[in-house]
Amino acid sequence: MSDLVYARKNPQMTHTLLRRRSVSAKLLGEPGPTAEEVKTILSVAMRTPDHGKLFPWWFVVFEGEKRAQFGEALSAAWARREPQSTPEKLEDERKRLLRVPLTIAVVSSPRESTIPVWEQELSAGAVCQNILLAANTLGYGASWLTQWYSYDENIRAVMGVRDHEKIAGFIYIGTPLTPPEERERPDPAKLTNTDFVNARNRGDSYAKAGVGYVTKK
Repeated sequence: MSDLVYARKNPQMTHTLLRRRSVSAKLLGEPGPTAEEVKTILSVAMRTPDHGKLFPWWFVVFEGEKRAQFGEALSAAWARREPQSTPEKLEDERKRLLRVPLTIAVVSSPRESTIPVWEQELSAGAVCQNILLAANTLGYGASWLTQWYSYDENIRAVMGVRDHEKIAGFIYIGTPLTPPEERERPDPAKLTNTDFVNARNRGDSYAKAGVGYVTKK
């Protein structure tokens, strides 16, 4: 391939990256990407850092009737988790993927190798970001979500996710029904250090105590 882009000024790309914004799945609708555009999105996903050239990820594409079929699995899995769920809640889960025309699940699948598993999992995260960017460049909005079903054993079984694999996320893609609002972005100065011995700018002020995983000892 003679036209590889490895160092080229591209102000338009910089403009896009500085203003990139996810769009809530609830704000995405028809039309979705064409078959050729889906192929392009997945081809862009392949253009990701991958130490060892292991390709430690795979995809599930949900379009058309597959969205409703997966919705049945979601509803059944939620009913097992929450037996007291209302019919309305189960119906909401059943229609979850019908909100958007296209959803791509990315599964992190570390290969047996000398390459650390952590690096292979990071590659799957980079794949997700590339999918978001590819969707944007084609004129679509996108949202990368995990939510409960990425960690549910019943859903993992339905999708054939193996024990050593993890669902990196479900990426919802469609046409924005309304422009999203900007959200707070961190100050680079609070996360950047020039003294590698005394790294004080760790973004501690952004931590939300008592929310999610706690790593502070």
